[in-house]
Amino acid sequence: MKFCWSTLMVNNMDESLKFYQEIVGLPLNRRFPAGPGVEIAFLGEGETQIELICNEAIKADNVGQSISWGFEVDTLDEMTTVLKEKGIEIHSGPYQPNPHVKFFYVLDPNGLKIQFVENVKSA
Repeated sequence: MKFCWSTLMVNNMDESLKFYQEIVGLPLNRRFPAGPGVEIAFLGEGETQIELICNEAIKADNVGQSISWGFEVDTLDEMTTVLKEKGIEIHSGPYQPNPHVKFFYVLDPNGLKIQFVENVKSA
């Protein structure tokens, strides 16, 4: 079995695409209408993608604080600079649960926690 994608219902497709393309750095693979008032977009590289669905007839609810998507970055310092330039605040962290990894969270335009993770290289 292969994990294909994770779906997120969004209220504003353009705002969500901007976040995932400009902040997270995911390429847009395809974007298409899927019925009256419904639009779908897939982002990402490799096997697993992110699917965004915007349905004008349904207000997307808060996805909850216990769910997050994690993305590896080169350094948290570089990511912090990007976030400041884009006016995005760090939601929580940074945390370093062990000597090999550190991370922090931001919220996407839909309230989903996005984790940026740096793998710490040994000296």
